[in-house]
Parts: sequence; C-alpha cells; structure tokens
Amino acid sequence: MEYIHYYDSILGRIMLAADGQALTGLWFEGQKYFAAKLDPNHEQRSLPVFAQTAEWLTLYFSGKKPAFIPPLSMKGTSFQKEVWEALLAVPFGQTTTYAKIAAGIAAHRGLSSMSAQAVGSAVAHNPVSLIIPCHRVIGSDGSLTGYAGGLEKKEWLLAMERQASEIVV
Repeated sequence: MEYIHYYDSILGRIMLAADGQALTGLWFEGQKYFAAKLDPNHEQRSLPVFAQTAEWLTLYFSGKKPAFIPPLSMKGTSFQKEVWEALLAVPFGQTTTYAKIAAGIAAHRGLSSMSAQAVGSAVAHNPVSLIIPCHRVIGSDGSLTGYAGGLEKKEWLLAMERQASEIVV
C-alpha cells in the first residue's frame, strides 16, 4: 500500500508518496511524469516519513542545506537507480552535466563511454525531485535543459542554492 501527503511550498503544492516507511515519490503538482509509479489504490495519511520530508523541505526552501535525507525507496531500473545515486552526490549549490554523469557511470562500469541521452532519460524520470536533485543537471554548454517541474522552477531552485551557498556565517 502506498500513502500520500501534500506539502505547500513557495513554488507550489507538492505531493509526497511513501510505502509506509520510506519516501517513494515527491512531485510538484502537475509536473511531467506526475505520480507516474504511484499505486492507484493509495490513501492520504500522516506518517513519520512525511513529517521528516516536510522538515527537509522547510529547511531547503529556507535556503539551508538539510543535514539529513529522509528514508527513500526508489522504484526504477538498476540503471535509473545508478543515475539517481549519482545525483545525490551533486553538492548543494553546484551543478553537473548529463555528460559528466554518463562518464562517471561508464568509468564505474568499466566502459569507454555511455549515452548522455540515456542519463537524461533517467534524470527526467526521477520520482523524488528536490531531494534527489535532478534540477542540478545542466547541458554541457551551461544551458538550463529540461526539468519535469518546469524550467522556471529549475532556475529558481538553482538561484536559491547559489545564493544560499554564498552566504558565509
């Protein structure tokens, strides 16, 4: 059984999904691939994982890098999961490219190369946006490329992270 909960952010309403113990989805309402793998028989419920995720989101949207990640349970292929793990390694306030992720995965697998487009597809299907920071992936030429939540949200998220990273306490 899967459960859902809603969080109202500065960028709009966010739906959270969980299996009871771990987060399985986090989508801006109406985004591309919204609730793509959500069990159609889900129920709305308050759960500890939703409270943890709300705390993470509140810290994040206030410009702070949360020191924890709520428990995650990702539904996807082994390749998608490998790409999503690579996204978790992209530091707050920084960006990477599809090509760099592809090169890293290729090296890890002992391959000479890997398709940046395949990485792009896995990034696009990330079911836990924000926490798995797919918005930190940009084109090799530095351009803001697709983001399931919309380019205006991606631009806002990257600007907020850059600004927060520049603040020295």
